[in-house]
Amino acid sequence: MKVKISRKLSFHAARHTFATTVTLANGVPIETVSKLLGHHKISTTLIYARVLDSKVSMDIDNLRKKLIG
Repeated sequence: MKVKISRKLSFHAARHTFATTVTLANGVPIETVSKLLGHHKISTTLIYARVLDSKVSMDIDNLRKKLIG
């Protein structure tokens, strides 16, 4: 199967995609993502690991379930 990608891909883009789409969007804590990427400070990870709307919604749903019981 061939995929036509018109954008030049970079190592940085791959790391960003991994951090946001693969890990954070699937509930992996930012601390774990930071460690996986080899960052010494979480603030380094936060620079390009944007918070996804779907992740915010999922976190609030989980919090609601915990509070309700």
